[in-house]
Amino acid sequence: MRFEHETLPQRVYFGSGGAADAVGAEAARLGAARVMVIASASGAGPAEKITARVPVVVRHDEAVTHVPVAAAERARAAATAHAVDLLVSVGGGAATGLAKAVALTTGIPIVAVPTTYAGSEATSVWGLTEGARKTTGSDPRVLPRAIVYDASLTLSLPVPMSVASGLNALAHCVDSFWAPRTDPVDRALAGEGIRALAAGLPAVVADPGGLDGREQVLYAAYLSALAFSSAGSGLHHRICHVLGGRYGLPHAQAHAVVLPYVLAFNAPAAPEAERGIAGAFGAASAVEGLRRLRSAVDAPVALRDHGFREADVEDAVPAVLEAVPAGNPRPVTAEDVRRMLRAAWQGADPLTAA
Repeated sequence: MRFEHETLPQRVYFGSGGAADAVGAEAARLGAARVMVIASASGAGPAEKITARVPVVVRHDEAVTHVPVAAAERARAAATAHAVDLLVSVGGGAATGLAKAVALTTGIPIVAVPTTYAGSEATSVWGLTEGARKTTGSDPRVLPRAIVYDASLTLSLPVPMSVASGLNALAHCVDSFWAPRTDPVDRALAGEGIRALAAGLPAVVADPGGLDGREQVLYAAYLSALAFSSAGSGLHHRICHVLGGRYGLPHAQAHAVVLPYVLAFNAPAAPEAERGIAGAFGAASAVEGLRRLRSAVDAPVALRDHGFREADVEDAVPAVLEAVPAGNPRPVTAEDVRRMLRAAWQGADPLTAA
């Protein structure tokens, strides 16, 4: 066994009901005197409560999915105008992503408070969308200095969105088994993430107001992001970045729908990874384990339900081919992409598209 693995420097607070205390403690530890709070318009109220104990000089509630360049520029300008020395993001991937866009050009540290299972808070990956193209990269400046995980903040997340967001975390885990830089540590983190998601997501569906299931899913989201940040972006995520940036598809739902098609496509060419994924699910095969979980939580089924048109399939093929990562377990042709996207558009059996 021989590999190199980099562990990212980050403090993690995990505990239900303790977000405000943890954010206050971390702001004090960092010596923050001028804090900018970043949230979405719908998340501004909770964000105000969570940051009541820190010296806020500006509240910015323009976080939107896929981080348009124009939104990033407005947030950067606000941070500069108010001489901000700490960013606190409260919300899902949109809020974290906007904070990262500010940190990318300013170096201002971030404390992230996730309210979904997106996982962006635990990675050094940033993404910006301009026109119909989403650009991503990795930079240590965008890695939040600290994460505050408080499962009680996810209680307001509706069950369908909880399921989609949790399956997005699952996609991080699955991709990490064969992504370009994967190693045994990444696969161990991803396997534990799959196990926790397979237990936690059905519990969230069965008891939306309970914390046990949501804590399991939030824990898994963190593990999945650690694995993904180290292993890199695999075929699944490259496809979904095209779908999100080019067609404006909702991030979590796109990941939830596309995952079974990429898994069915890659698994036969990666038997060791397939066995690891299957074992984490406690299933006879990886595809069967994912099918069983999706059935239990009533997962999103078809891209056509989320804004992707049949006419978009052909347009997307060359963009996806251009984004295919080196070292994918199986060569990817235009016909492969076309078949997967068409099947995902209509919600067909993934095995028929593999």
